[in-house]
Amino acid sequence: MSTATKSEDRADGPARVSTESLAALLVAPAGKRPRAGAPAASMAFGWRAMLKIKHVPEQLFDVTAMPIMFVLMFTYLFGGALAGSTEEYIQFLLPGILVMSIIMTTMYTGISINVDIAKGVFDRFKTLPIWRPAPMVGYLLGDMLRYTVAAAVILTVGLILGFRPDGGPVGVLAGVALLLVFSFAFSWVWTMFGLLLRTEKSVMGVSMMVIFPLSFLSNVFVDPETMPGWLQAFVNNSPVTHLCEAVRGLMAGDWPSADIAWVLGWAGLFLLVFGPVTMRLYARR
Repeated sequence: MSTATKSEDRADGPARVSTESLAALLVAPAGKRPRAGAPAASMAFGWRAMLKIKHVPEQLFDVTAMPIMFVLMFTYLFGGALAGSTEEYIQFLLPGILVMSIIMTTMYTGISINVDIAKGVFDRFKTLPIWRPAPMVGYLLGDMLRYTVAAAVILTVGLILGFRPDGGPVGVLAGVALLLVFSFAFSWVWTMFGLLLRTEKSVMGVSMMVIFPLSFLSNVFVDPETMPGWLQAFVNNSPVTHLCEAVRGLMAGDWPSADIAWVLGWAGLFLLVFGPVTMRLYARR
């Protein structure tokens, strides 16, 4: 009789669990994973950004094909007219093309963020128990790979065309490292626009409106001494001009301390201004 009664009780439904026991199970510390720290969380999001490049390798088109086109086109179009020969002009041009190409690549950080926002991915990020700026920093760390690939492609093409840096490998690495530091800081400008604007086309449009004047109104292609006085005042104080001069000097074996200081100052300014603004926009979304 008792056996039949127990069978009937089991058939009625699962055993009831008290609220206290369920709460104790959910908050039990034994199975609770520790919260990821700032470096670990940032590296995880950086790895996510690199995996996106792995699965969509077409994203590297702008850092491979475009720099090659720039180097070939400007070297053979302007080399003879501006420097007398392409061999001489490539020594001046290549560091400038390196700077311009990577500066243009920085806008894709804001575009990637805007796309993820449109897909709803950021809603999930905000619910995770992680360091709040980790997704932003992860995007920037992932894009450092893009900048490094672009630098390697441009330098390889330049060496084939006759570029010979007097600073040797050390000077080249120092110039690229300074460029990467500046690009990391400059990318925070586009993270802000990626959070602020509604569509990726808007982010790209605003980015091009800023980057194109900064790139072409500089000493990337020619020496500012041939420009009108009013234009020289702008060009000589442009962050791109200081960056070009610093990279050229380092690759030539010099140590342009004034230009390096200007570049680091601009990088610090971008971080101090656009970093907090970006995080405030991120927290309010």
